[in-house]
Order: sequence, then C-alpha cells, then structure tokens
Amino acid sequence: HTRRTTHGCAVFADDFGVDCRAHPAMQTLIRPCARPALGLTSASSPKLRGCGTVAGKCGPRFGSRMASSRVCAANASPAATVEVALGDRSYPIYIGHGLLRGGDLLRKHVPGNTALVVTNTTVAPLYLDRVVANLSQGGDIRVEVVVLPDGEEHKNMEVLMKVWDKALETRLDRGTTFVALGGGVIGDMTGFAAASYQRGVNFIQIPTTVMSMVDSSVGGKTGVNHPSGKNMIGAFYQPRCVLIDTETLGTLPDREYVSGLAEVVKYGLIRDPAFFQWMEDNVDELMAREESAVVYTIERSCINKAEVVALDEKEGGVRATLNLGHTFGHAIETGIGYGEWLHGEAVSGGMIMAA
Repeated sequence: HTRRTTHGCAVFADDFGVDCRAHPAMQTLIRPCARPALGLTSASSPKLRGCGTVAGKCGPRFGSRMASSRVCAANASPAATVEVALGDRSYPIYIGHGLLRGGDLLRKHVPGNTALVVTNTTVAPLYLDRVVANLSQGGDIRVEVVVLPDGEEHKNMEVLMKVWDKALETRLDRGTTFVALGGGVIGDMTGFAAASYQRGVNFIQIPTTVMSMVDSSVGGKTGVNHPSGKNMIGAFYQPRCVLIDTETLGTLPDREYVSGLAEVVKYGLIRDPAFFQWMEDNVDELMAREESAVVYTIERSCINKAEVVALDEKEGGVRATLNLGHTFGHAIETGIGYGEWLHGEAVSGGMIMAA
C-alpha cells in the first residue's frame, strides 16, 4: 500500500493485482475536468497540471507552496474554511498548517469554562501539551485530560468508560466541552461520550490522521465497536467545529497516511470525477505530502462530505453512497480482528470487491 505509481488509483489496487483504470466503468469517470470544485474560489491560486484552469475550477498546480499555506504557518490562520450547513447546528472546518500553535481559533468554540481533552498514548506525547496550552492561554478555561490506549481494538465501551469516569471525577458539568485529539477512533469515541454525558455536551474535533481529516471528523457519526460488528453502538452528534492542523501529518507513519487516502479516492469515485482526475495527475505530490497538495485534498474531500451531510444528515438516502467499499471493508475488519488491517486498507479492498 505504500508503493508509488503515476496513477493514484493504482496505489490502492497494486496489492490486489488489479489496475482499476482498465475497468470499463472507470473510463466514464477518468475524463478532463468538467465539474467545478464547489466552494473553491481562490482565483489567484496556481494552475492545475494538465487542466489549464485555476484552482477555483479544478485544483492547484504544484511546484511551489501556495501563498495561503505560507501565511497560515506564520499567524495560525486557516488556509481554507469549509462550512457544514445544518441550520442552527452548522459548523466550520478549519484547514491549515500550524493552527494548534496559537491564536483563539480553538478557544472561541469553547462556550463554557471547562474542557476535557481526550487523546491516546501515541498522540499525547506529540500534541497534547500544545492543545492544552492553546486552551489554557487565556486563563479562563480549566482543562482536564484523559489518555486512552491507541488502536481500533480499544474502541469499545470498557475503554470509553474512562472518559465518563474522568468527567465525573473532575466534576465537569453540562457546560463543558469534550475535545477529541487524535484519529478516527478517538474522534468517534469522544463524540459518543459527549453525546451521552449528561445527555449531551459540546465537543470539538481535532483530527490528526488523513482518515479522520477527510472523513470521520465531519458529519457527526460517533460510536464504538461491538464484538459482532463495527460501529454498532453510537449516535449522530455534530461537533462545534473541526480544526485540521496539517502539521500533525508530519508525524503520521506512511502506512497510516496511505490508508487514509482510500476515503479520498472514494469521493472521486462516487461523486467528483474531476477530483479523481486531479488525483491521477498529481499523485506524486500527494504521496510526497507536498503542503498545497495536502491542503487541497483535505479541502476538496471536506466539501464533498459536507455537501452530502447537509442533504442527508442521518443517512436516510444519499449519504449511504459514502459507504462505498465499507460493507466489505467492515466485514474484513470484523472477521480478521480489529486493528489487523487499517480501516483505509479494508475500505480499499472493499471498493475493489464492490466494483
């Protein structure tokens, strides 16, 4: 899954001995850019390789950093913001480099005077101090912390109880905010804990993996696994904001990084052929984690996810299309054992099986 090729789709197909570009159904999707990237309006951005249009139409051309990425590293302002439109429960997705290093972007979404940061043993040594310092810098927010074991195998009720235990021990009331700092497992568990604690408290997503940045942190799906099935216990519960600091991807292992791109490929397959073509044309920059490529990929993915969630928040119709590859993928994860295959690896295989 870490093999680099000149075609993004083949990155996920190589280990199965399949080149999905050859499939007749794929030929209807792999075509010149025709559909505008919704919500992208940066007329000053560089041109897309092989497309001849500005980023407001298809995407950035690489070779140099985008100006917005350079700026956000200096003053911790977002390079992009995507809105999830859900009426009075709408919320922003902030995307940029260095967003956790300072500023009030995070604190302005904490309405009360207490917060509980939930993270895991892998992420805590890397970014916990940064988040706690950010929340505490005004002196008006008491910050508590709970650190959970890392891994899909720990996504269960027994481990989740540690979050509620900590909230009760530190006497957090209904005005508190739970902050999820980590990947999809931490985000799902923290969201479910927030939905359940005192019948619902605020929560914020700070995803630190590609998978969580482009998919699981957006849309309000929360929960834990059951021995009989993945994500069988949970709730739909939306965050107050999603804060995506791309700097955290600098410590993400290659296997995790590539696994997360499965969800990105999915958006191109189900609803955004121009984005799929962009991935084909720019896979080298994406695999090299070039900053402007990463920001654009996350932004475009979040736009696709936000549009679907706005149309069908609780998966009564069109949102089910986001499950492409997941029926087989979840069966692989459950059958082999949680944690043996990464979620994106299982979804990659599941998409090929579904096709």
